[in-house]
Amino acid sequence: MTAAAKSYDGIVIGAGHHGLVLATYMARAGLKILLVERRLMYGGGLATVEATLPGFYHNSHSINHFHITHTPWFQDLKLAEKVAYVTPFYEFGQPHPDGTALVFSREIESTLKSVRHLSKKDAETFREWNRRAEEITAQILIPERFAEPLPQVEREALLEKTAIGRDFLAIARRQPLDVVRELFENDHVKLLFLFKVSLFGTWLTDTLSKTSPMGSVIRAFDLDTGYQLCQGGSFNLARGLMETFIAAGGTFAPQVAIERILIEGGRARGIVLADGRTVRARQFVASTIDVHQTFENLVGRAQLPAAFAAKLDRFQYTGWTLFGLHLALREAPKFAAAEFDPNINRTLKWSIGAETMEDLFAAFEDVKANRVPRIVQFGSGPLSVIDPTQAPPGKHTTYCWHVMPLAPDLGGQDEEDFKREFADKIIATFARYCPNLTRDNIIGQYIYTAKEYTQELINMRGGDIFMGAFNAEQVMYNHFGYRTPIPNLYMAGSSGHPGGANSGGAGYIAAGIIARDLGAKLWWRPLDAAAALGAIAQAA
Repeated sequence: MTAAAKSYDGIVIGAGHHGLVLATYMARAGLKILLVERRLMYGGGLATVEATLPGFYHNSHSINHFHITHTPWFQDLKLAEKVAYVTPFYEFGQPHPDGTALVFSREIESTLKSVRHLSKKDAETFREWNRRAEEITAQILIPERFAEPLPQVEREALLEKTAIGRDFLAIARRQPLDVVRELFENDHVKLLFLFKVSLFGTWLTDTLSKTSPMGSVIRAFDLDTGYQLCQGGSFNLARGLMETFIAAGGTFAPQVAIERILIEGGRARGIVLADGRTVRARQFVASTIDVHQTFENLVGRAQLPAAFAAKLDRFQYTGWTLFGLHLALREAPKFAAAEFDPNINRTLKWSIGAETMEDLFAAFEDVKANRVPRIVQFGSGPLSVIDPTQAPPGKHTTYCWHVMPLAPDLGGQDEEDFKREFADKIIATFARYCPNLTRDNIIGQYIYTAKEYTQELINMRGGDIFMGAFNAEQVMYNHFGYRTPIPNLYMAGSSGHPGGANSGGAGYIAAGIIARDLGAKLWWRPLDAAAALGAIAQAA
């Protein structure tokens, strides 16, 4: 590491998207910033690989990016000049064995038309809640998503002042699954709605919490905001961020083995490398890796106050992982249900395999019991249909993400045999809905499970792709926090609000906090939750 002989104003540990966002803001604030990464590659989960055949680009982790081009950091950093996104009109689709399909689009009448085929009552429910949800999302959810969370008492006092705030609290204080069951009558509508509520179809993760402080059910009714696809592959977002960081004067050092965070006089003062060299940070060190690597491996429990060590011990990770199957195809999947609704073929995210609420719960219970799920049910999407640059001309890619325990009980079966057999089961299930998903159509496949991805991205502890559970005990005002008990040391990764997945929120929010603490130049205007919620009350 040639940068080791130097000192910097700030050191950011971890070059995933949170680290890239934070480092770029601080570099543009005039600080001398070093961004260090354990791996040779940067971007974290923003990975696009030619894992099957040349020219077939597979996004092995992050695929669907929520409302990304509208985020404050994407706009502040003018990333649209370097990174293109596709916003699909048809966002969520679900084929059914009887040949029908359900499709949620980005427009209310189109969505209601699809829902109405299954239930007129559910269509009217969706219409009623859509009106409220889009107002709540614009005025509450999006501003809060990119602002430091308010304490619960202060937040609720502000929300109680307005009708829209009271509506939000009434839903947020209830279990999402109960709300969905109460609002809808048709099982297919319930299933696709839960697929949308849960991140990437990782079912029941958030929906079984007693409350939902982030308002996941309300966001699912909103059609104005939604998921987007990074043109050419998700890594292009990481590339755009790195180019912007370097242009701002930042320094990137890959393949850096950190022995520990340097603590002198009770303050974070830099990093000590595995070869004994020290890189000093005059003003701050920020970690974007997981909390246990940061505080147990790099700081050491002996330097933590007892209350903070207990908080660290309470931190939870998700109890499931993903079994990923990536396919290179001669032609895109064509659903039998396309005769009923042709839009199913070009919907960004498909929910495939679960036919009843009982099916949904079976998968959840199997994973809890460390069993391989007996009913194959997964999320997928026609990436190369929406973005043709992700495959050679005339060819296609798709993926299948299936929930799975970290180390399922295989009953003595060889692990590689199991992976091939389970991939075959996924393909067979896919073919029940898409008759053209035959072995002749599949020209390449790549199986990518927690065993592989935890070797590459070690902060995905236990196979947790979000680096922290999305339950009520760890989101919003209950998140892990950005400041730490060690002065000059900050957390800016997925343990902080708004959590894992590709939001950039924690890096963006931490940038504002660190800049204020240091008295650095605030060249941007950080979002303020109290101001946003207070403005609603003033306008009422």
